[in-house]
Amino acid sequence: MMSGAPKDVGIRAMELYFPNSYVEESELEEFNKVSSGRYTVGLGVKEMGFCGVEEDVTSISLTVLSALLKNYQIDKSSVGYIIVGSETITDKSKGVFTALSQLFDKNNEIFGAECIGACYAGTSALFNAIDWIYANWQRERKYAVVVMADIAVYAPGPARCTGGAGAFAALIGPDAAVAFEEGLRSAVLKDVWDFYKPVCGLSTEYAFLNGQLSLESYLRMLDFAYENYKRKAFKLRGIGISLSDFQAVMLHCPFSKLVQKGFGRLVYKDYMEGLQDSLVEPELLDTINKNLWEEKALPNLFFNLRIGNMYTASLYAQLFGLFHSKRQKYSPAAYTEILAARETFTNGKKCENIFSYITLLQQ
Repeated sequence: MMSGAPKDVGIRAMELYFPNSYVEESELEEFNKVSSGRYTVGLGVKEMGFCGVEEDVTSISLTVLSALLKNYQIDKSSVGYIIVGSETITDKSKGVFTALSQLFDKNNEIFGAECIGACYAGTSALFNAIDWIYANWQRERKYAVVVMADIAVYAPGPARCTGGAGAFAALIGPDAAVAFEEGLRSAVLKDVWDFYKPVCGLSTEYAFLNGQLSLESYLRMLDFAYENYKRKAFKLRGIGISLSDFQAVMLHCPFSKLVQKGFGRLVYKDYMEGLQDSLVEPELLDTINKNLWEEKALPNLFFNLRIGNMYTASLYAQLFGLFHSKRQKYSPAAYTEILAARETFTNGKKCENIFSYITLLQQ
């Protein structure tokens, strides 16, 4: 076990879970009597996973964490912190992390916490886990576990096709295969009522959604976060950066066409700042954008296109697509109506040790 101050803190092992039930979006178009391609082409969705009555956010969290511990043979006594990021609650007081404690046998000396903040809650939980390692490693010598789990369900209507379900779990510690670069986080905080789930006097799991405002907020927050990120990167490194500096880019994915639109805005920003050397003529921008999208972002959406929106886990499902393509450096951004965040990761030589197991509940 490593001694001294922790270095290269990040993801040492990870696991993805998704339910075994799904619907073809093309069949959903037919069922809802909408034009062919409205979902599959207009939104860029292929399939949508959903949970049966036997599953809830607690059970899928237990499933993904149990698989993480088993598949990577993690010593349960080596874990000192559990944190869950989710916007799907089953109890207004008792957090999901308390249920996860039953997986650690006799190890009950574990700190725990829960993050709620729409889709950003997963990234918030991850940041908290990383910071816990930095703050406690020299004394505790214990790892952190982060779980992100959500079930996205919408009322009948235009948003229902953008549902989904899934859970992500990761072991956080020093000397990680996916190490987070210190000091290079960017955040934008804003209170927007585009998506919310009030609990007082209501018994529905459906969110109140202002679709147009939500799309605008996603793109606006992404703009601000990218600008802040560039400023911080220049302050730390003394050089400007662009998407060309990353071998892969991931954005939070409610549906792929929104990710593509957000990616295009980042390319355009780089172009306007003169950071894309290859963008010589404005008329070439669409072609360059398409090429960059297909090279750096689209391959990572393999699971998202087939599972749908997993809220907190949607960004991190793209890690699996990333490792399939064996890239070594990437930059993701997570969005919610409250906050957009961006963090740089540098993948070390231990990538082969983190290639994850995909857990699918068998009938």
